[in-house]
Amino acid sequence: MLSVLALFLSAAAASAATIPINGLVVNREKEPMVGVTVLLKGTSQGVTTDAEGRFFIDVPDKKSVLSFGFVGYQTQEIVVGNRINLHVILEEQVSELDEVVVVGYGTQRKLSVVGAVEGLAPKDLQIGTNRSLSNNLAGQLSGVIAVQRTGEPGKDNSDFWIRGISTFAGGSTPLVLVDGVERSLNDMDPAEIESFSILKDAAASAVYGVRGANGVILINTKRGEVGPPKVSLRYEVAMSEPTKLPEFVDATTYMEVMNAIAADSRITLPFSQKQIGLTKSRYDTDLYPDVDWIDAITKKHAWNQRVNVNVNGGSPVLRYNVTASVYNERGIMERDDSQSWDGSTKLTRYNVRSNVDVDITKTTLLKINIGGYLQRQNKVNHDIEDLFNVAFNTPPFVHPTIYSNGKVARKDGNQNPWALATQTGYQRLSNSKIESQASLEQNLKFITPGLRARVTFAFDSSNASLVRRGKTPDYYNPATGRDDDGNLIMNIASYGQEFLDHASSGEFGEQTTYLEGAVSYSREFGKHYVDAMLLYNQRSYDTGEKLPYRNQGFAGRFSYSYDRRYVAEFNFGYNGSENFARDHRFGFFPSVAVGWLISEEHFMEPARDVLSKLKLRGSYGIVGNDRINGLRFAYITTLGTNNGYSWGTDGSGGHTTQGNVSHTGRWEGHQGVADLTWEESAKFDIGLELGLWNALNLQADYFFERRSNIFMQRTNIPGSAGFIDSPWANYGIVENRGVDLALEFNKQFGRDWFLSLKGTFTFARNKIIEKDEAPTVVGTYRSYTGQSVSTLYGLTALGLFTEADFADVEKGILREGLPTQSYSSVRPGDIRYKDLNGDGVIDDQDMGPIGGTETPEIVYGFGASARWKNLDVSVFLQGTANTWRIVGSDVFIPGSGSGVLGNILTNYADSWSPDSPRQDVFYPRFSYGSSLNNRQPSTWWKKSMSFLRVKTVEIGYTYKKCRFFVSGNNLFCFSNFKLWDPEVGANDGLIYPTMRSYSLGASVTF
Repeated sequence: MLSVLALFLSAAAASAATIPINGLVVNREKEPMVGVTVLLKGTSQGVTTDAEGRFFIDVPDKKSVLSFGFVGYQTQEIVVGNRINLHVILEEQVSELDEVVVVGYGTQRKLSVVGAVEGLAPKDLQIGTNRSLSNNLAGQLSGVIAVQRTGEPGKDNSDFWIRGISTFAGGSTPLVLVDGVERSLNDMDPAEIESFSILKDAAASAVYGVRGANGVILINTKRGEVGPPKVSLRYEVAMSEPTKLPEFVDATTYMEVMNAIAADSRITLPFSQKQIGLTKSRYDTDLYPDVDWIDAITKKHAWNQRVNVNVNGGSPVLRYNVTASVYNERGIMERDDSQSWDGSTKLTRYNVRSNVDVDITKTTLLKINIGGYLQRQNKVNHDIEDLFNVAFNTPPFVHPTIYSNGKVARKDGNQNPWALATQTGYQRLSNSKIESQASLEQNLKFITPGLRARVTFAFDSSNASLVRRGKTPDYYNPATGRDDDGNLIMNIASYGQEFLDHASSGEFGEQTTYLEGAVSYSREFGKHYVDAMLLYNQRSYDTGEKLPYRNQGFAGRFSYSYDRRYVAEFNFGYNGSENFARDHRFGFFPSVAVGWLISEEHFMEPARDVLSKLKLRGSYGIVGNDRINGLRFAYITTLGTNNGYSWGTDGSGGHTTQGNVSHTGRWEGHQGVADLTWEESAKFDIGLELGLWNALNLQADYFFERRSNIFMQRTNIPGSAGFIDSPWANYGIVENRGVDLALEFNKQFGRDWFLSLKGTFTFARNKIIEKDEAPTVVGTYRSYTGQSVSTLYGLTALGLFTEADFADVEKGILREGLPTQSYSSVRPGDIRYKDLNGDGVIDDQDMGPIGGTETPEIVYGFGASARWKNLDVSVFLQGTANTWRIVGSDVFIPGSGSGVLGNILTNYADSWSPDSPRQDVFYPRFSYGSSLNNRQPSTWWKKSMSFLRVKTVEIGYTYKKCRFFVSGNNLFCFSNFKLWDPEVGANDGLIYPTMRSYSLGASVTF
């Protein structure tokens, strides 16, 4: 009896120790899966799902792991945890060719993609603590040309283009779509992004029709997944500093250089040896100051930080993803801590995005997206670029930043850069945007499998406001000495305002509504695979102008694949813009593409272990660009008001005068272009995709584009035609061609080692075919036809004059046969120019395109990342080539400001002098006062701005679910140009610099 009782109690205890688990297993289509094996990991205990996809199994504890397996599907393992009811979605096992790729208005299997489409992993956008995503594009994606021209907080977005620039008048930036709606990428946080891809050729972008000529960027934000809440947190703090600022000489060197220039010019020396000596000894820094004005208005370092949190999870019925982030940046502009207000540069941005998916029925899905940002910015009450220019124009010896007695000086004709930056108040800017979107997707498999329908509506609204709190300090003339008591002798120059005034302004902002309806069909029939889509959309974009910008149209795609080897695709966009006349608003934009997967041929089967992928593809199509030269409704003739018509008789004052009576009247403005239309781009692309050993992947494309109907003002219309303003027409033509390459290698070596290599290369060169130049100009040195868009313009330098070029050096008389210099008299060491028109005079008629553009023709990037156990290291370098800039300004050459304006850069010694009459110097002869001859834009001042930059280096260590990392961004820049960062957008480097940063951070998932 006792043994029976013991046996019963033992069985009861064993039963109590197990946890009964039940659940449902479905596929991606939410259909129950029969016969799925459910195993308790580490044991032979298991069950299979029944006809309804359900299972029941006992597990020993919460740490138990269940493994779900089915032929043709990916095995999935789930920790039981606190759940007793599981909902499992098994994903089909797919090869690389069956992976889903985001394309225009939908997705496609990689197998059937024959357009030039390239994606970027979201983690590659998380580089450094940049505010703007666009700063992380250069070198990461082949086909993208991007440059960051300034590091000023709030203005530091990069300029970027897909496959370069193909127009000299219309908009050239790509169309950016976030979750299918046109939006900006610059104010998104990388943590929001699920996928990022670009559409480069007509096959990929033709569905966008009149808006697809400049390429398309597609961004999809993160969506929820079935499972318990998963929380990811990332925090990063960084110290930043300028990459490279112009460096000036000190006051002593400045005066010595100016004295040497004056001596060469045979004029009285402007600075005494006493002043130079007292300045050098720092005898009295009030009376003999030495100020580096760039250093005075900027700080050495600044700090920024980013924190973001992501929550993802949901049930089979409702899934959610919520992302919130805060970005905070301090700038390098100096402030006066003694002031009660803060005029320093700082920016804070808050981002929130919530995406919710609800299965209303088993075949009906509702998606709701709400996102946006709020940005607050504080800055000095002056344009920062102007402050840098004032800092360059103010010599280092005129007065200190502020005198020891607290008074602020400003020399007549100059400014006090430090006072402008720290004593004149501040401004506060606020920007906000809300993005809302709802879509309803219906699976129509009850009609036929693979058929779906979708309708989407989006509404976005943004606003901006500005508050200015300004003041003007009392300004004094520079001190002239000290009195008997040692007090500075100073006279008031102007009285200021000791309190902060107030002014505010607001903008209407922007409002966008978007409506889209689409039907798609995707199905495989044995060896045949069909993918099709038909879509209608309309967009209204209201900026507060008289009329909103509006687009409307249809788009379609039909793709057919046979036996996973041969692919053909037809895309079209039929759409238009309100910017054109009623009968000319819509256009048809078709494209065709074909592809051949050679690696899938039967005869390639023996080589599959080596040649995992070989695909050839080609496309041709027509796309449009409705952003034409910034003009709206140019098909309408305009009228203007003129107060200058004069006729009649004026007999006032007893005098009779004819023809001097002014009458107000109307005159014709610009002549309406009745058949006004969009720019039309014919694009051709041929590409190769190669995969080796399932580890190395190469994508290479050659592209050619001919952009016609470029809207421009005619220049070759005679005055006798009677137009007051030259008429406009769709007349210009530009051709653009190049190559882009992307190479990637990923390999796991054993359990502990993983290596990844990546490289991209983009080359794009355009050429103007038609710009309506006079026949007498085309083909000559003055012609832009045949040149690149925005090619540099100036004189052609032949070097520097030598004494042998002069008949009389003292009088500046040139040797017979040399052209006359019209800009100013010249001496040995001045720049000598080529007389291109042969008239014996050097003047503006000898100017013309001199080749090279500020936009780089080549952008490339390469890097590597490696992981050993829990330690990972990554390095990425990015560079540009074939990019040029004409450097200089009015007082750029030492001496040109006569010691009253302008600083001197530290490379002043690299100049021509009588003692060293070299031709390979940076500066020509120095003169006391501006030399109009030497400061002309020319090939002498045309400098290569090519560079290679160590973009990022990162070291990380992962412990369980936490990763700790240190990283550096913009660490080093290798360039032949040394004076300032070659990437910035200023001819004299006087702009807020790009920033180098060193960061420390951690991420955790729980």
